[in-house]
Amino acid sequence: MLVLVINSGSSSLKYQVRDVEVGTILTDGLVERIGDSGAGGPADHVEAIDRVMSTLEGELGERALDAVGHRVVHGGERFGEPVLINNEVTRAIERLNPLAPLHNPASVLGIRAITREYPDLPQVAVFDTAFHRTIPEHAWRYAVPDELYTLHGIRRYGFHGTSHQYVAARAAALLGLGVDEFDGVIAHLGNGASVTAIQGGKSVDTSMGFTPLEGLVMGTRSGDLDPSILVFLGRAGWSPEDIDTALNRESGLLGLAGNNDMRSVVEAAESGDARSAMALAVASYRLSKYIGGYHVAVGGAKAVVFTAGIGENSHQFRALVGERLGALGIELDAEANLVRSKEPRVISTASSAIPVLVVPTDEERAIAEATAAVVSSSR
Repeated sequence: MLVLVINSGSSSLKYQVRDVEVGTILTDGLVERIGDSGAGGPADHVEAIDRVMSTLEGELGERALDAVGHRVVHGGERFGEPVLINNEVTRAIERLNPLAPLHNPASVLGIRAITREYPDLPQVAVFDTAFHRTIPEHAWRYAVPDELYTLHGIRRYGFHGTSHQYVAARAAALLGLGVDEFDGVIAHLGNGASVTAIQGGKSVDTSMGFTPLEGLVMGTRSGDLDPSILVFLGRAGWSPEDIDTALNRESGLLGLAGNNDMRSVVEAAESGDARSAMALAVASYRLSKYIGGYHVAVGGAKAVVFTAGIGENSHQFRALVGERLGALGIELDAEANLVRSKEPRVISTASSAIPVLVVPTDEERAIAEATAAVVSSSR
């Protein structure tokens, strides 16, 4: 089955075509500057999809697409698994726009663009939040008045679920365990970052919450902070838009070190820059606290797993986190930690009380496989 995987952003569209049975990538690409036709970009998502399809016609030859899989960030409480898209599902995703205003509207535009131009092509929505629907209520509840949940849906949803689920399965395989035997802590570390507690192969807690802002120190997001800071800033004259911009786009590594790229922050810290060194200390300390807490949440982790861009490639940051986990009996192998590879691997010593793994994620593969499974079962 040939699956087109689409990740629609507000002004860009990433795509990849995969042969699911063979496990190969046939082509991939990125359409940028959507809505900025003056700069050569497509006028809207319909035109962006047309550009993608025109490109694919030349690259795929006589092979035809069998389905399209869309990454959808927020599935709310309704969607706990990938679903075949119809008009009702599209409207339901659109109704969740207030919970993910930067992501869901773009996904809906991508879905409708395909529907308009290729109405007979099956489409599947794969939700970032779906894997976290197994989190128990005591972990997803916030200690706020009940009507905030019942009327506004304010609760922990969690994100990066597609990645966490994929990595949990590969980590279990590396340890010789079935997925339902895997208890561990997975740190998905990219410009956006989250850590998830996995028990019996299922998510039981995660650091991102109602939105992707909660939790770890990220590239431009603050992660956890005292909610009264928002009240303080509001009384000081900051608008909701000002606060949103500051916490989502100007904080995290960027706010602490002046740069949101982990490689640049590490290089600056190694060159003696105090702000960058402090940024790494804050970020590694925050993550180590979550790992310790989630070790308890899963009843004793069988592994700590690093994944995504920073988790897979920054041996320096992994070392900083590892140094803080000595109380758990964790010990990294300095040489193994330096190895760069696209294969899952162990980077802890033989005497480490808990194995530490690096497992590359592949969200596009996971979306393609989920799409193929849904389409096949619907026939």
